[in-house]
Amino acid sequence: MSSLQTVQSVAPAHYDELILVIKRALFKDIDTWHGLQAVDYAPYAELIHDHKEFLPRSQMEMDPVYKQIIPYLVFTHENKYFLMQRQAKATETRLQSKYSLGIGGHIRQEDIQGSDLTVWARREFDEEVTFKGNYTIEPLGILNDDSNEVGKVHIGFVFLLHGDSADIQVQSELKSGTLLSLDECMNFYDSMETWTQIIVDFLKNRK
Repeated sequence: MSSLQTVQSVAPAHYDELILVIKRALFKDIDTWHGLQAVDYAPYAELIHDHKEFLPRSQMEMDPVYKQIIPYLVFTHENKYFLMQRQAKATETRLQSKYSLGIGGHIRQEDIQGSDLTVWARREFDEEVTFKGNYTIEPLGILNDDSNEVGKVHIGFVFLLHGDSADIQVQSELKSGTLLSLDECMNFYDSMETWTQIIVDFLKNRK
């Protein structure tokens, strides 16, 4: 048993989980762009592999020296997208009750299996939703948004998951979810978390 697992086994309920972070300065071009940018994931996967750190989440949420690595998965089926609403008591208070297209979350040390980002993406998908069907994964790009306090400490690796079934349901911290066209999603635009607004704009522009 690893030392981390030993600590977790005796830790109290309020244990501060250790999450994957990379020093912001290592993303050398991060201050030059905003939004979702299509990139080759390979160099970034190597960067994460070589420089990953696992630090307490409570500290990282307030420390812009680091970027928390977040797989952010958008599910689609027959030109509809799975729009979810977070619960009013979601762990991240700054996102409570917000609408989101993004399935995903923080990566813990015990979640790491190699440096294949699609493996991490699949794990996040299986944790956050219940889906009966098959899907393929399309990398969309990396999302950076320093316009607000949440965005300053996170960076998103965005994937589009093409499912062959509409049988998908929320679990965990998500309150509800439904498949909607992009035009229908726009009815919730003002109540969406910022990352989802950026992705909706990206998807509409590539139609």
